Amino acid sequence: MGIKVKKKICDGCNKPQYIWKRDGSNLYCKICWGKIKLKQDGYPVVKRSRPKQKSKKKSAQDTVYSQLRRVFLTKHPMCQAHLPGICTQKSTDVHHTARRGENYLKVSTWMAVCRKCHGWIEENPEEAKDLGFLR
Repeated sequence: MGIKVKKKICDGCNKPQYIWKRDGSNLYCKICWGKIKLKQDGYPVVKRSRPKQKSKKKSAQDTVYSQLRRVFLTKHPMCQAHLPGICTQKSTDVHHTARRGENYLKVSTWMAVCRKCHGWIEENPEEAKDLGFLR
């Protein structure tokens, strides 16, 4: 039988929490104590913001892209880059040879590639351009 620990009101956030630290008569949860400790050590406490949500237009594009991508990879099961010594043969990614604007959904600018070839193309843009993998 373990020790039963009850939640108590944290003096930092005023919510029922498991208490991490007692400072005098004040009780703090782990998160609030971390903030107080940072302030005491002279570090500024940075409030984290939420990541930006996608626009409705971008969400709609992503839905269409997912459907097109699935069909494209089904029609092209083998890696089209086929880089010697790197390629794993089976296509898993869609590489965009032209990346600007409307090309996101333009299937004529896509290449079916394996993960390793795609990584090489992204890491070596000059050589990839010479090989015709980038425009």
